[in-house]
Amino acid sequence: SGGGAGAAMWARGLWALLAALRAGWCLLPQAGYLHPDEFFQSPEVMAGDILNLQVYYPWEFLSSSPCRTVVFPLMTSGVTYWVIKSLQQLDMCSSCINSYTLLVSPRLLFTIFSFILDYSVYRLAPFWEADPWKALVLLAGSYVTLVFYTRTFTNTLEGLLFALLMVLVSSRKAGGSVAELTSSPLIGIVTTAGFFNRPTFLAFALMPLLYWAGLIVDSEKGIKTVINHFLKLVLCACFTAVVFITADTFYFTSVGLDNLYSIKNSSLLDVIGQLHEKMIVTPFNFLSYNLNPHNLALHGSHPRVTHFTVNGIMLFGILHILAISAGFKMLKKYIHQLIRVKSYYHGSSGLLVHSEGNPTLLLFYFVPLAFLSLFSHQEPRFLIPLILPLVLFSTSQNRAVKWKHVITIFNVLGALLFGCLHQGGLIPCLFHLEQLTHSPEPSNDPRHYTLLFAHTYMPPRSLLNIKERDTHIEVIDMAGSGEETLCRIVGQRANNFTCNNCHVFVIIPGTVRATITKCGVSFKNETLIFPHLSMEDPPQLPFLFSGNWRSQLGLYILQLDRDQ
Repeated sequence: SGGGAGAAMWARGLWALLAALRAGWCLLPQAGYLHPDEFFQSPEVMAGDILNLQVYYPWEFLSSSPCRTVVFPLMTSGVTYWVIKSLQQLDMCSSCINSYTLLVSPRLLFTIFSFILDYSVYRLAPFWEADPWKALVLLAGSYVTLVFYTRTFTNTLEGLLFALLMVLVSSRKAGGSVAELTSSPLIGIVTTAGFFNRPTFLAFALMPLLYWAGLIVDSEKGIKTVINHFLKLVLCACFTAVVFITADTFYFTSVGLDNLYSIKNSSLLDVIGQLHEKMIVTPFNFLSYNLNPHNLALHGSHPRVTHFTVNGIMLFGILHILAISAGFKMLKKYIHQLIRVKSYYHGSSGLLVHSEGNPTLLLFYFVPLAFLSLFSHQEPRFLIPLILPLVLFSTSQNRAVKWKHVITIFNVLGALLFGCLHQGGLIPCLFHLEQLTHSPEPSNDPRHYTLLFAHTYMPPRSLLNIKERDTHIEVIDMAGSGEETLCRIVGQRANNFTCNNCHVFVIIPGTVRATITKCGVSFKNETLIFPHLSMEDPPQLPFLFSGNWRSQLGLYILQLDRDQ
């Protein structure tokens, strides 16, 4: 019909606009800072390794406790940093390496990769009886896609690998027969890569793998074919694991570069022996750390229902609620059927019966959610891979259409809160400080800078673009220190007269600025960076309606006046 074609054109145009917004906002750049892991589990580490900048190495990447694979950081941030480094060495640009390129180049790669999600939705929608363009608009309009999928999180990669896995297990021919399942090697590779990226990937992979196994067994090919598929999968999985283990072992132990000289003169067996002795399997270290409740508590303990009751709604809004209500309806219906006609279904295939919408998609959504709920540490970003089954489910049977205004408002607010406001002053502040500390200076009297960060998220040092050997910039992260500690450190710096060309800057949110005025030191320059919302030190509502509201939603850079 003409109306249908018009609607389809409209949906395509809207998707193209939202896709352009995703890429454009990444380049702007997006100022919100979601969680320290977006820096400290990839770009920060690679900036130290590849660009030799002063960085803060998180404990997971120290050779004493390797808990994260280095393969994905190398393939993402590592590659982009290598490219800008090469461009600089080839004199293509004089200052290719600056805080903007350090921030944006890895993010841009992730943003390009995020379109794997769109491709997956487009491929999967017909298979799960959803309208592809409506599903794409729902996906591209979600603030989770706009904000989380353009950031350098391991969770983002987990979501993309989960999407690829869903595409691989759902490949049917149009005739409804199972396609020649050539995908078993790829399924093995994706599952293993996902496990090394984040061991929690197994929770996401469980349903797709069971579904795939079901398809193979149902295809009524001989037992030989079935065994053949599983063998291919296992072999490819093992091969992928060997690649990851070898790369990590080289990176984390001295078997790496130090021993290359001795390796040249020794036989292959000796080398294999050396590698085997020091073999590093990062996911097992990660699991042994995280299965200890005491360790998890250090990162924050949450009630087991947090994912279901808070995080799901925070990320997906009404879609999460609709999925829960549909789930309850289906359970009720299924239990009724079980009681009424026990003999009607043979075994579990009853779950796959097309009743209202597709119950299997709901399992793809709720099974990983249930597994992740077993752990006491529950952060919203852990759920971002679930956007794919949720979008497909919400678009099938036009569930989401009648809520479109609610969905739009929710995503605009989410994008503003997390993309602009949340810790939103910190990155612009680092950009400002990078320019300040790199400004030309007289060679006979070099300046020294001390940057004191208080009550902010961990500042990624790499964005300050300080060479490893530079000693003229000192970064002190005070985190959430109390008034006494803060005043003591600031006082020490103010009264240090041994240093004559010293510049001390205190970076602090407007909501806790009052604490620093009690320290009895004076400031000469102050820069207010707006907006900046700190959930740890939230603004008081009465202040927000006073003339002083900008400072409540801002981050201050205060320069100590050392002449006083």
